[in-house]
Amino acid sequence: MHGLSLRAPQDPWPNTYGIWGDEVDALGLAPLLSHRWQATSSVFEEEPLAHRRDYGLLDRTALQRFWLERCERAAMGWTLGEAVAVQHDSRSSTVVLADGQRLAARLVIDASGHQARFIRRPPQAAIAQQAAYGIVGRFASEPVEPGSFTLMDFRSGHLSEEERRSGAPTFLYAMDLGEGRFFVEETSLALAPPVSMERLERRLRQRLAARGAEPVAIEHVERCLFPMNLTLPLLDQPVLGFGSSASMVHPASGYLVGALLRRAPGLAEALAVALKADDRSPAELAAAGWQALWPADLVRRHQIHQFGLEKLMRFEESRLRRFFGSFFRLPQPQWSGFLANTLSTPELVAAMLRLFASTSWDVRRGLLEFRGPEAALLLGALQARQAAVPAAPEPRPQG
Repeated sequence: MHGLSLRAPQDPWPNTYGIWGDEVDALGLAPLLSHRWQATSSVFEEEPLAHRRDYGLLDRTALQRFWLERCERAAMGWTLGEAVAVQHDSRSSTVVLADGQRLAARLVIDASGHQARFIRRPPQAAIAQQAAYGIVGRFASEPVEPGSFTLMDFRSGHLSEEERRSGAPTFLYAMDLGEGRFFVEETSLALAPPVSMERLERRLRQRLAARGAEPVAIEHVERCLFPMNLTLPLLDQPVLGFGSSASMVHPASGYLVGALLRRAPGLAEALAVALKADDRSPAELAAAGWQALWPADLVRRHQIHQFGLEKLMRFEESRLRRFFGSFFRLPQPQWSGFLANTLSTPELVAAMLRLFASTSWDVRRGLLEFRGPEAALLLGALQARQAAVPAAPEPRPQG
C-alpha cells in the first residue's frame, strides 16, 4: 500500500457501510449485518415516503473478519510498506517499496482508493465529491422514529431562508441502532467544490436542536468525502484497479460495497483463466481484468449515470425534492436497480423515460437543459463500444 498513513489489514475499519437487504440476501451475506430495518423511508415533502424495502448496516468487524479468514485459508501473506514504483517486463511486474524491498508478481492490482498512485486516468477539469458529517451516540430525544431508517430527509425548516438560498441542499441520513443509540449524518450530494465539514456539522446540530435531540454522549464522529464522477481509468494499462481506484463508485448514488461484492467473483474468474497461461504479460493479464470490470454495457451505463449526476448538481432544493419524490415512486425494481447499477442499458433508459413522464414540469425542464459536459457524456454513452476495453487475448496452446 502507499500513502502517508499505513494501515495493516487487521486494523479496524472506521467507516459505516450500508446496503439494501435484498442485495445482501442475494449475496448470501445477511449474517454479516449488524442491523436490519424494515421501517425505511425518506422525506421529500412534509410526509415520509415509505420505501417498503429492508436496509441493513454491515457489521464492519464481521465483514473484515469474513475476508481475512478467507485470506488465511488461502495462505495469503502480507507485506506492509509504502509502494513508490511499479516496474514491468514481458512476464512480471515488480512493486518497489520505500524501504528498498522489491515484490515480484505476475499482475499488480491497485485497490488503494480514488487517489491510487499507479492507476492512470484521463485529466479531469472538476471532480465532484459527496460529503457527510455524522455522529454515533445518544441524544436528548430520538432524532428519528424509533426502530426506523431514514435514507434522505430533505426537510429544512430548521434553517433560515437565507441559509436555504445561499447554501447547497443537504439532507439527513439516519438510523436507530437500538438501546438508545442512533447514527445521524448530514449529507450533501456531489458538488465541486464540496460542502465543507464545518457547514455540515453546523447544519446537523441545527437539525437536531430543532427536534430537541441534541447529542448528550458522542461515541464516534464520521467524516466522509469521496469523488462521485471520476472518469474511467485508461483501460490499456498494465496495473489493474479495483474499487474506487477503478471508478466503481456509482456516480449517481455513491454506492460501492454492493458493486464490489457482486463484481469481484467475475473479475477473479477472468483473472484465473488468464493466469493459466504462463506466458501472459502483465498488460495482457490486466486487459483480461479491465474487460471483466468494464464491458461495453457498463461503460455506457457509467456515462449515463454521470450524465444524471451533472443534472442533479444544478438542481436547487425544491427541484431536488420533486425529482427524488418522483424517482422513489417508480416501480421498485426500477429505482432499486438504478441505485445498484444492475439494470441493463435498455432497462436504465426505460426507467429514465418513465421518470421523465411522471415528474413535474420544472424537473423536466431541468433535465432538458444541456450545459457543461452533459452533451459529451451523453454522446460518450451512445458511442460506447466493447473496443473501449482492449480485448483479452485468447489462451495460447501450451507446448
